[in-house]
Amino acid sequence: MHLGFITPEYPHPRVSHAAGIGTSIRNLVEGLVEKKVKVTLFIYQQQEDAVFSENGIQFHLIKKRNYPYIGWYRYRKLLQGYINKQIISENIDAIEAPDWTGITAFMKLKAPLVIRFHGSDTYFCHLEGRPQKRKNRYFEKNAISRAKAFIAPTTYAGKESARLFGIPPGKVRTIHYGLDLSNFSNDAPADYVPKRLINVGTIIRKKGVFSLAAIFSAIIEQVPEAELILIGSDAPDLASGQNSTWNTLQDFFSEKALKRVHYLGKVPYDEVKTHIKQANVCVFPSLAETLGMVSIEAMALQKAVVNTNYGWAEELIDHGINGYKIDPFDIDAYVTTIIELFNEPERVQEIGKEGRKKIELTFALDQIVEQNIQFYKDLLK
Repeated sequence: MHLGFITPEYPHPRVSHAAGIGTSIRNLVEGLVEKKVKVTLFIYQQQEDAVFSENGIQFHLIKKRNYPYIGWYRYRKLLQGYINKQIISENIDAIEAPDWTGITAFMKLKAPLVIRFHGSDTYFCHLEGRPQKRKNRYFEKNAISRAKAFIAPTTYAGKESARLFGIPPGKVRTIHYGLDLSNFSNDAPADYVPKRLINVGTIIRKKGVFSLAAIFSAIIEQVPEAELILIGSDAPDLASGQNSTWNTLQDFFSEKALKRVHYLGKVPYDEVKTHIKQANVCVFPSLAETLGMVSIEAMALQKAVVNTNYGWAEELIDHGINGYKIDPFDIDAYVTTIIELFNEPERVQEIGKEGRKKIELTFALDQIVEQNIQFYKDLLK
């Protein structure tokens, strides 16, 4: 079997951008290659055109183009022609693409197209209750209409996406993101910095960062020695019209709290794991996700996770057993839970241990890869 993946991001030094989608694709792709599945990546909007092979994966970097008119259409047609040549010459059996802004809109590919619902603009606008650009809706709808099958990382994300795009019930298959647990071991789960919180993710409203500011400001009144580590790229804040959400966010921390916040920006992937291990509690009051890879990673590292209670978290956390699910706007509940964990190291250890078990049972990469392989075998029949 030979599968092709279209993506704007991937964790690699020659790729200009990498985030949650890229990480989940890399985990899957590396697992597929180990199972003797041939994989080709088509990474678009890059700084160069390049073709190379690495660790059994064929990389095609496709440079960003600027056209004087209808660039969105002409670039898609360039991608279509390029990818179709590879489909024919390399005998690619199926192509997978993300849902975000419908990159495969208007494409006529010479292999079956699968859309994986990492999180479309339509989906996130719906969850956040904000208006959507018409062109994004149009592109995503067009791309969806050209797909033969669909995958979502949670049942919730699949059902909501199906409803929003008018996909018939039962057409979206739930396959979780997988994690190579050999890369997420923690030999000393009790060795952390007491009263240290961590949040990892893009600094943007949909990640619940303004709730986080309120939570930490309340915590610091009761636990002055607490500290908060923030890791992730900054993003424009559409609501305030500012170019930096971090600049806007600082005004929402109390003066005392802001002095105990350490914003590290974007850091190398391996360093993120070290920072997570050093945290007492990981807190993710997100407003919009399809699953949330960082929560899975933190649980795999045996950390106590205090997460959102929105629909996608249902398949991730069993409340009070292997983590906590709380409404992102219930600031008091977050504060109470986190301070209790600060004061109960045995409880922190137990939650972390059970979190690891949950990830081993539900998100271990080997079983997730097998589910993907079976999905594609069924599709190609």
